[in-house]
Amino acid sequence: MKKLIFVDDSPLDHFILKRILKKYQLLYEVNCTACGEEVTEFLEKNKQDADSLPDIILLDIYMPHFNGWAFLEKIQSLYPLLAKPPNIYILSSSINPKDIAQARQYYFVKSFIFKPITKEVLEKLINEEAPAAI
Repeated sequence: MKKLIFVDDSPLDHFILKRILKKYQLLYEVNCTACGEEVTEFLEKNKQDADSLPDIILLDIYMPHFNGWAFLEKIQSLYPLLAKPPNIYILSSSINPKDIAQARQYYFVKSFIFKPITKEVLEKLINEEAPAAI
């Protein structure tokens, strides 16, 4: 079963994602967390264990403490060392062009997706048909 990590400080967004996956029987092991730092530590610890690594990371950019930008900076040097580099997507309510431009600075960010996530977008991610690149 494929794995997805959702890094977001909104319990409502966690609920929506899990609900869509369950309702439409989109088979994914999902871990939701508000702590991007824990995810970076997990990636570092398991970087050579492809079976443990997620297939997809959905990342909110505006969170308290360790935000999405800090997450991206932290894994920038780690990403090429991962046995199975995950597809990373920004999932944000921000429509600020500066945020989209900043996300483009990270070669490993596949796309910038606007909240709320929909069934159609989630299906594309799961089927590895990324939404339009940023």
